[in-house]
Amino acid sequence: MSKNTFCCRYNKKIPSLTIDFSNLLINELTMLEKLAIREKIGYALGDGAANIAWRGVATFLFIFYTDVFGLNPATVGLLMLIARSGDGIIDILMGIVCDRTNSKYGKFRPWILWTAIPLGVTLSLLFTSPNLGPTGKVVYAYVTYLIFFLMYTANNIPYGALMAVMTGDDKERTSLGSYRMVGAFSGGMLVQGALLFLVAHFGNINPTVKLDKLEPQKYEVTVSTPEDVKNVNIKTKAGVALFAWADTTAHKGANAATQGKSFSMEANKPYSFIVSGEENLDAKHITIIDQKRGYSNSIYLLSVFLSFFLILTFASTKERVLPPKEQETNLRKDLKDLIRNRPWIILLVIGLLFNVYNSIKQGITVIYFSHYLHHQLLAATYMVGLMIASIAGAMVTSPLGRLWGKRRLFIYALIFSGAVNALLVFCGPQDTIGIFILGTISEFGAAIFPTLFFAMLGDAADYSEYKNGRRATGLVYSAGSFATKFGGGIAGAIIGLVLAAFSYDGMNELAIKGAIPGIIMLMSWIPTVIALIAAGVMALYPLDQKKMDEITEELNNRRKTAIA
Repeated sequence: MSKNTFCCRYNKKIPSLTIDFSNLLINELTMLEKLAIREKIGYALGDGAANIAWRGVATFLFIFYTDVFGLNPATVGLLMLIARSGDGIIDILMGIVCDRTNSKYGKFRPWILWTAIPLGVTLSLLFTSPNLGPTGKVVYAYVTYLIFFLMYTANNIPYGALMAVMTGDDKERTSLGSYRMVGAFSGGMLVQGALLFLVAHFGNINPTVKLDKLEPQKYEVTVSTPEDVKNVNIKTKAGVALFAWADTTAHKGANAATQGKSFSMEANKPYSFIVSGEENLDAKHITIIDQKRGYSNSIYLLSVFLSFFLILTFASTKERVLPPKEQETNLRKDLKDLIRNRPWIILLVIGLLFNVYNSIKQGITVIYFSHYLHHQLLAATYMVGLMIASIAGAMVTSPLGRLWGKRRLFIYALIFSGAVNALLVFCGPQDTIGIFILGTISEFGAAIFPTLFFAMLGDAADYSEYKNGRRATGLVYSAGSFATKFGGGIAGAIIGLVLAAFSYDGMNELAIKGAIPGIIMLMSWIPTVIALIAAGVMALYPLDQKKMDEITEELNNRRKTAIA
C-alpha cells in the first residue's frame, strides 16, 4: 500500500496519523544521514590501508630505489614525474566508470572489494628488486610503478567518493573526514613507524665479526660475509656507537664518524671500522642489515594488512545518497558541469599543491635522518611522532571547522604549518629535540589539509547538484586521487632534481656528504614556499560556511520532496 493511499483512506478518521507517517519518512531520511561510529571506523580502515601503500611509497620508495636498487636520483625523479603525467585522464576515466557502475553493492563499494588484493600485490612488486642490469632495472621500475598507480586509482577514487554518498549532511561529512584521517594517519604510523624495524628484523644477516678492544670505549671491528650483499647497514644494537673506517686512506674525505655505515660487501672480503662511544661491546652487539631483503619482506607483510583492511571497509559501509531520479546518463553534461564547477577547479589546484608540500617532506625524511643526523632508525621514531601529531590535527579539524569554517581554517593551517617547517633550516645534526618539536608542530597543521580537502570535494559535488540538478560524485572525487598522485610525482621530481644538482649518490659516502645542503633545503624551506602559494590560491575558494549551509538545506528539501 502506498503512502498516499494510506493517507487518503484514514485521513478523515485519524488525521494525526497522516502527519505522523509523513514525519516518520522525514525522520528516517535524517537518521540515514547520521552515521554510526562503527561505520565511521570501518570507513577509516580503508584510508589506513591506502596509507600503508601511499606513505610506504612516498616515504621509502625513493631511498629504496637509490640506496638499495641502485638507480640514479635524477632517473627516479623523472620516473615519478613521467609515470604520473597521465594521471588526470586516468583518474577522470575512473570517476566516469564509478558513476556508471551499478551493482547490488552500489557504485563505489564494489571497487574497494575488487582491488583489495591486487593493490597489495602491486605494492609488494614495487619493493622487489630482481637481479637485472641498469636498463632492466629502469624498465622494471617503470612497469611496476605504473601498474601500482593504476591499481591505486581503481581503489582510491571510489573510496574517496564513497564519503559523499554515505551521508548528505556536510557537517557529518566533516566528522567522517576526521575519522578517515585518523585512520589514514594510523596506517601511516604503522608503515612509517614499523617498517625500518621490520627491515632490521627481516634483513638481519649473521656475518663473521672480529672485535679487538683498543681503549675502554674504543674498538676495531672487522666484518665479512660468505656471499655478496649489495647494500648493508652496520651499527650497534644500541645505536649509540660511532663508526669510522679503519682504512683512512681508502675512504679519505668520506670518513666522518657516524652512528652506522651503509656500504656493499663482497664475499669473504674483510671490512674494518673503528667503533667508539659504547662500553663492553661484544660481537653480538654488532648488527649488519641486508636492506634489499629487509625492505622486500617487510612490505610483503604490510601488504597483507592492507588487503584485509580494505575488505573490512567494503563490509562495514553503505551508500545512501543517490543521484536525482530524473538524472540521465550524459557524459558530455557531466564534463561540462565539472569544468564550470569553480570550487572543484580551485580544490584541484589546492590538492596538487599541498600534496607536493607533504610528499617532499615525507620523501626526504629517511634520507635526512640517515645522512644528516646519521641515525636511520631515529627516523622511525620521528615519523611516529608526526603521525601522533597528525591524528591530533585530524581530531580538532571538525570543531575548528565549525568555529572558523573550512575555507578560513585551510588558509590558517597552510600558513602555520609552512612557517614552522621553515625553521628546520636552523637545526644542526645535534639538534634532535628541536627537529622533533618543529616537525611535530608543523605536522599538526599539515594534518588539517587532507581532512578538509576530501570533505570539501563532497561540498563541490553538492554545489554541482545545487547549480545544475545533476550529481557526478565519482568524477568530482577524481580530483582527490589526481592531486595525491600527481602531487607526489612533482615532489619526487623536485627531490630528484635537487639531489642530482648536489651530485647525491646513496652508495657513495663522499657524494652524500656533498649533498647535505640540498637535503636540508628539501627538509625545510622548499616545502614552505609551496604551502604559502597554496594559501594564496585557497583565498579564491567561493564556498564559505554560510553558502554551504544554504546548499545543504536546499538539497535536503529537494530530497524530502522527491520521497514525498
